[in-house]
Amino acid sequence: MAGHSKFKNIQFRKGAQDKKRSKIFSKLSRDITLAAKQGVPDPSANARLRLAITNARAESMPKDNIDRAIKKAMGGETDSFEDIRYEGRGPGGVGFIVEVLTDNRNRAASNVRMLFNKNGGTMGETGSVAFMFDRLGEIVYPLSAGSEDAIMEAAIEAGAQDVETDESGHTIYTAFEDLGSVIEALEVALGPAKSTGVTWKPNMTTPVSGDEVGTLMKLIEALDDDDDVQAVHTNVELSDEDMARLAS
Repeated sequence: MAGHSKFKNIQFRKGAQDKKRSKIFSKLSRDITLAAKQGVPDPSANARLRLAITNARAESMPKDNIDRAIKKAMGGETDSFEDIRYEGRGPGGVGFIVEVLTDNRNRAASNVRMLFNKNGGTMGETGSVAFMFDRLGEIVYPLSAGSEDAIMEAAIEAGAQDVETDESGHTIYTAFEDLGSVIEALEVALGPAKSTGVTWKPNMTTPVSGDEVGTLMKLIEALDDDDDVQAVHTNVELSDEDMARLAS
């Protein structure tokens, strides 16, 4: 258990407060539908669907929306959708992994490449930056779930790899293949998580400062706004001053 991360890494997830709720729901619905299509439409027997539903509930998606998304899969409406991962470099050499869910591979690739080019970045080949990240399960609990020590103890007992705690909550990381069993063990110890999923966690960071921070944020926001993009991961490291400026 590595303990708390000290670098100022910022992560960008779907569901950011400044996103329109309808757009959030649209992307979450698409993830639910694809998960149900690729497995079975029963969350108790489909781990990916269970995670997608948990994340939708964390964003207060109505039950009717969730049910409709599952029914779409049963009706064969997602036959043409596919998951694609794009990689690239942003301002200052920051590594990017962009996860896309699309029914048009050519459109998605063209849009992502255009957004990189317009905002100071360059799209790279698959594997060009993935070595700077680890593919991990991510389980998030609110601060009210327990003290840092209590969360750490529960995570160790559940077989997790790492815990990070900040003002937004407790984030528990686990090996990708252990995600399901760790979620179940933590639910017994701590109750249901706020959100669960799979993430690309940096194993090395790239510091950026000054004017490059603003350019970097424009790239992240542009990618995040694209309808096909499901998640944007970076390995950017910011100073306390830049973090405070972005938060203001």
